[in-house]
Amino acid sequence: MTYNPRKAAQTIAYFALQSGGSTVSVLKAVKLVYLADRESVKRRGHPIQDESRVSMPHGPVNSITYDYLSGAYDPEGVGWADFLKDREDHNVGLASTNISVDDLDELSQAELAILADIWTQFGSMNKWALRDWTHVAENVPEWKDPKGSSRKISLQEIMKAVGVNESEKRAREYQSLQNAQDILASL
Repeated sequence: MTYNPRKAAQTIAYFALQSGGSTVSVLKAVKLVYLADRESVKRRGHPIQDESRVSMPHGPVNSITYDYLSGAYDPEGVGWADFLKDREDHNVGLASTNISVDDLDELSQAELAILADIWTQFGSMNKWALRDWTHVAENVPEWKDPKGSSRKISLQEIMKAVGVNESEKRAREYQSLQNAQDILASL
């Protein structure tokens, strides 16, 4: 998989813009990113972000995006810092007040529509309500309590949970496509 930090930052920037254009809680941001990927899998058969996902004590998260938000990577020079500033007081904010949805050029119209729908459904929930919602098996059956650690969530588990037919086969096909794209990108 080829992770695109600029695209992930733009996804979070979209949610920050929807929350009034300033900041969004880190916990809420990672839940919204996960739910957007989940909805994309349901609608299009593949996620918005190319990265692994895990169950953590506060619910499901996209691994690399979470690590960027936690400061594990240098956000300079990869597009992340163009859209988001360092987290402060458990919130992440826009890098500039001049950022608008029109600047989110890594996201397709279909992806922006998914983000809009996720915001409509979950934007009014605070971080704790959203965390609790992702812990309910009827809502997010692929999340399993990792007992203080983390547990990988496979694409096939997400596909099965959202009702994608032949989820095992489709997950293998997607992985093969990603592997081919990675090989082409390395040439």
